[in-house]
Amino acid sequence: MEHKFNPSTGYKQKGHPHPVTSCGRRRSFMTSPLNKGRCWPGFKPNPDGRPAGARGSCVPIKMLDDSPFEKKKRRKSNEPRRTTKGKGRNFRTVKEGAGMTAKGVATYRRKNPGSKLKTAVTGKVKPGSKAAKRRKSFCARSRSWTSERGKAARRRWRC
Repeated sequence: MEHKFNPSTGYKQKGHPHPVTSCGRRRSFMTSPLNKGRCWPGFKPNPDGRPAGARGSCVPIKMLDDSPFEKKKRRKSNEPRRTTKGKGRNFRTVKEGAGMTAKGVATYRRKNPGSKLKTAVTGKVKPGSKAAKRRKSFCARSRSWTSERGKAARRRWRC
């Protein structure tokens, strides 16, 4: 029987991306070249050269640049519009029972690999089947929905 613990080297983890500190902990934020080993994640050293540990020695990293070019890039998106009308629609209208269309679900799953999103359970199902359990779960989750779309979706699911 092989043990992972060795008294001279401690626990071994092959292929771990972060190095071990002197006390045995792993600190991912210490290894980032941007942080240079002294700032928390999401922060960078202050460019004015304050010493490490001094108040204001680390400043937040700006997520988006405020240049006009970046603002223009943010405005235009390749995402399809979330619409309930027309040929390329991804959602049903309230009269149709709200919720996503099969095409909308397929589009979402293509953009989010690993997603388990499915369309509504609308037909007759056997008691205790997977579909019946999905319906029961949805109905329990959506019991407090009071908006027009929420009520329409619950009708479509036969809650």
